[in-house]
Amino acid sequence: MTTTLLASAAAAQGLHYPKAQKDATVDNYFGTEVADPYRWLENDTSAQTAAWVEAENRVTNAYLAKIPFRQKLLKRLTEVSNYEKLSAPRKHHGKWYFYKNDGLQNQYVMYVMDQLGAEPRVFLDPNKLSTDGTVALKGVYFSNNGRWAAYSISRSGSDWQEFYVIDLQTGQLTQDHIEWAKFSGAAWQGDGFYYSAYDAPTKGKEFSNVNEGHKIYYHKIGTPQSDDVLFYQNAAYPKRFYTCAVNDEETMMFLYEDGAGAGNMLFVRDLRQPGSQFIQMTADMEYRYSPIYTEGDKIYLLTNLDAPKNRIMVADIHRPGVGDWQPLIAEQPNVLSDATVINRQFILTYSQDASDHAYLYGIDGRQVREIQLPSVGSVGFTGDERQPECFYTFTSFTQPGTIYSYDLQSGRSTLYAQPKVAFRPQDYVTEQVFFQSKDGTRIPMFLTYKRGERSEVRGKRPVYLYGYGGFNISLVPSFSATRIPWLEQGGIYAQVTLRGGGEYGEEWHQAGTKMQKQNVFDDFIGAAEWLIREGYTDRDHIAIVGGSNGGLLVGACMTQRPDLYRVAIPQVGVMDMLRYHRFTIGWNWAPDYGTSEDSREMFEYLRGYSPLHNLRPGTAYPATLVTTADHDDRVVPAHSFKFAARLQECQSGTAPTLIRIDTKAGHGGGKPLAKILEEQADIYSFILHNMGLKFK
Repeated sequence: MTTTLLASAAAAQGLHYPKAQKDATVDNYFGTEVADPYRWLENDTSAQTAAWVEAENRVTNAYLAKIPFRQKLLKRLTEVSNYEKLSAPRKHHGKWYFYKNDGLQNQYVMYVMDQLGAEPRVFLDPNKLSTDGTVALKGVYFSNNGRWAAYSISRSGSDWQEFYVIDLQTGQLTQDHIEWAKFSGAAWQGDGFYYSAYDAPTKGKEFSNVNEGHKIYYHKIGTPQSDDVLFYQNAAYPKRFYTCAVNDEETMMFLYEDGAGAGNMLFVRDLRQPGSQFIQMTADMEYRYSPIYTEGDKIYLLTNLDAPKNRIMVADIHRPGVGDWQPLIAEQPNVLSDATVINRQFILTYSQDASDHAYLYGIDGRQVREIQLPSVGSVGFTGDERQPECFYTFTSFTQPGTIYSYDLQSGRSTLYAQPKVAFRPQDYVTEQVFFQSKDGTRIPMFLTYKRGERSEVRGKRPVYLYGYGGFNISLVPSFSATRIPWLEQGGIYAQVTLRGGGEYGEEWHQAGTKMQKQNVFDDFIGAAEWLIREGYTDRDHIAIVGGSNGGLLVGACMTQRPDLYRVAIPQVGVMDMLRYHRFTIGWNWAPDYGTSEDSREMFEYLRGYSPLHNLRPGTAYPATLVTTADHDDRVVPAHSFKFAARLQECQSGTAPTLIRIDTKAGHGGGKPLAKILEEQADIYSFILHNMGLKFK
């Protein structure tokens, strides 16, 4: 260990953590007793918990404030984040809408143009909805008749949504206001829309109580929420989600039911027939079924039914059962990750080794051409089902979101908008490497670092090792300005393609679920071991980072291999695998995790890797900064509270084990830029400081 590292460790010895009371709470799982002495921290509104949170933040803030280069790092993070960011324009009823952030605005502003290239004017500015940027715009939904636009907001990062309505003729807000919606859009039919909501929660338990009884309501413009009509509920399955969608022509309505399997149930209703009822299209919830386009009686769907890497099928509303569906575009060797219909043509995005390739297909299912993308990266297309204008946004690890217009007829791409960031992307390189996991599975990993420094990387370069590995979610190449200071310091950003994600289809996803979950941790551990073995770094220069399910990943890996990393940053993580399903929508994660109530075998397996239950007294753990927030009602902060208290109790080494608890923030969505920059400054400062490095 270097002299600087020793000094850092000695400083950590002076930390005095708040004493967390322990009680005698014990749970019995299939005859096995499991102590839970920090159960009281699950009560996030108690005075006792509030006092503990305040004391922990005092210790953490004092530690971070003493890092000499933190302010300098925050200044650089602010500089590189201060650039104009745009979304691709989208057409609604003859006008063009797009989002823009001038640079350091906390939230993106929505603008409208009368035609492409015309002078934009502000349509909706969420920065004016709060003084501190903690009110975020979640979605905007235009009525099919062009008269109204409903928009939803969230406050302080919560998943709870409120809806408001704008009269597009006057530009003024109406009196319409809806509360306690969750996981909902607005599906318009006539002068009203459908939305999904829960009953108002118990006061004081808004962010922790189990969410049950998802209902669909219809709201007619100009009426109070109390008059909204209950459209659909299923009391037999209170722990499921129910949402609906209506096509633009208002000829078909779809009902989605999910939350109890790897996929969803799908129903359809013919709105052309008065008094029509929903007809069940699918047989189970083990596969995903997503209508992407309707025309006449035809329904075009993206599904992984009998196609683990997805395909396009066609149904007829008069014979909508899955047995009558016809294949249109067959499953390919690569994963079909997205399907968009623009001007009655399909643009299909396929993922090859976690990077995107795009193709144009006719409505008849025949391929027209490959769409040439700028380089290895990820892409998203924007356009209207029956209009010719098409845009796409391309990004990579070194290229910020750049917008191109695409001519569907000629196949020509034209640059539309390119951000100007205060760094030189040509100075950096991304390579994709492959290594073998513990069981021999081939695992990809992207490495991004300063060009020309590969020979100097040997052995001592700091590595920011990031992964997720769950819920069929793919980690694709993406740009983040907050990584720039890390790369400028000679750091390596390593992003691992773990099992449990969706990068290679449903089989890859299932290989990281339930009693296969250890594969995900083995893949991540294997990545660190490979980086050391290949000479990129050493154990004193690896930081492992992940959020949510990725926070679970970090927690599991630091408890299984505390010797392998210098720093661990578990963010808003699922740390108590025995009780996660008892809070808010935790029950929805059971298809990926299983629960401690399923069987003795499932309980034993979960206990075997649950981060909270695998912290051992007398163990030297890496320097750890746990992060969470007071309004996180996705992964409740109790996970992080209990883990941090237990970690501080068990730590025998001299590395600091701290928790950073943000206020007026949630799981991460909608977080104001000012809070993001403060948090990233703390994380990068903590990592560099505990590696014995300085920010130059």
